[in-house]
Amino acid sequence: MRIIIKTHILFLVVILAQVESGNDRLRPFGKNTGYWEYQNRPVLLIGGSDDDNLFQWNETRLRRHLDLLAGIGGNYVRNTMSSRDDGNIWPFARDRNGKYDLNRLNDDYWRHFETLLRLANERSIIVQIEVWDRFDFAREPWALNPYNPAINLNYTTVQSRLEAVYPRHPGQNDNPFFRSVPALENNQLLLKYQHAQVDRMLSISLKYPNVIYCMDNETNGRAEWGAYWANYIRRKSKENGLVVQLTEMWDPWDLSHELHRNTFDNPDLYTFLDVSQNNHQKGQAHWDNFQKQRQRINDRLRPMNNVKIYGADTGRFGSSRDGAERFWRSLIGGAASVRFHRPDSGIGLSTPAQAHILSARMLTREFDFFSATPDAESRLLLDREQNEAYLTRISNEKFAIYFPDGGEVRLDLREIRRDFRLKWLDIEHSRWTEVKRVSGGDELALSPPLPGHWVAMLEK
Repeated sequence: MRIIIKTHILFLVVILAQVESGNDRLRPFGKNTGYWEYQNRPVLLIGGSDDDNLFQWNETRLRRHLDLLAGIGGNYVRNTMSSRDDGNIWPFARDRNGKYDLNRLNDDYWRHFETLLRLANERSIIVQIEVWDRFDFAREPWALNPYNPAINLNYTTVQSRLEAVYPRHPGQNDNPFFRSVPALENNQLLLKYQHAQVDRMLSISLKYPNVIYCMDNETNGRAEWGAYWANYIRRKSKENGLVVQLTEMWDPWDLSHELHRNTFDNPDLYTFLDVSQNNHQKGQAHWDNFQKQRQRINDRLRPMNNVKIYGADTGRFGSSRDGAERFWRSLIGGAASVRFHRPDSGIGLSTPAQAHILSARMLTREFDFFSATPDAESRLLLDREQNEAYLTRISNEKFAIYFPDGGEVRLDLREIRRDFRLKWLDIEHSRWTEVKRVSGGDELALSPPLPGHWVAMLEK
């Protein structure tokens, strides 16, 4: 057993000797730490994909999906290290009798994983990894999971302290798999296999500059679990001369919930934030909750990622319109990343999603978000109703105003006495209108040309 684990560590060190450290890796942007920079340039992460564990796809299908995303300006995907979907493969190998052997990793699983990182890297697409996914460790997926003592040859239920069945929703935290770390139940038998799995993951992922790490998918477990793995990954990367970006994703939909404080209030441990669960909120509350937390960390601002934008007519978490609004409110509001969640809970990389992604990239080419400040309380938008319009601006020189669905507001330009050029971005059709000249020094009435999603852009 010890020989195998030492072999994994040696493999990690040998492989990582090839890794180039330096500033080409994704990291917080030096001039505005609320955003990312990649290969020494600021970058806004925009994406959508049709699955959460893209590495499980065959290479041909995966290549097409990433080409489509990159072709419309997308540069961001999510990848859970999950195996719970039909046809997925697991990280450990089986013996000839069909039982899993946790002393033998499944090379096919890890080849698939590296293929995703390689193809994404070739296209400058950032991959946000979730190391553990609680949905693999309860109900039907647990019956197929190699860690289940009923289907592996390495330990019994008594030895591992794991049961063969966990019938309740994983949010109940019944499975002590997520309490193995020393600060909790200190299950060394289980922990050594978890270490072997994470070491193999890192032996691949640390070679690539386009990877960031989230410890869990929407956990409401103990903070000590995520902190252990964040410190472990940080230590392994440091041993190889690298600095990696880490976060945890909490389950509560309310960003002010005490669990979220474990990431918001620990910037030395968690170098960015994933606020995807805020995307269960709708309308004005969605904007206000995000802005409140962004203001709270303003003294040590970090990237706030949205790896999951919920909302699809096919799902349970709001309509497709809700999803599109959440995408744009987050973008205008100062988020570092926006990605449409996979169907059926999001619109993925569907045709409507493609239009929104392309339009978002059209806007980022014209508007420097890295120099902008969101109007958190919408003070410059007069006669504004809730969820009618949202503003970000670059000093008094450039403004971007998002309208979810028509409406009319007045932009307060009374203190700004200069002329502006105004044009509208028709989001759903990915096209700009002709430029119109308007004057400052007064209140400027703004109303989209037609119903639907629009952005007004003014520049001096």
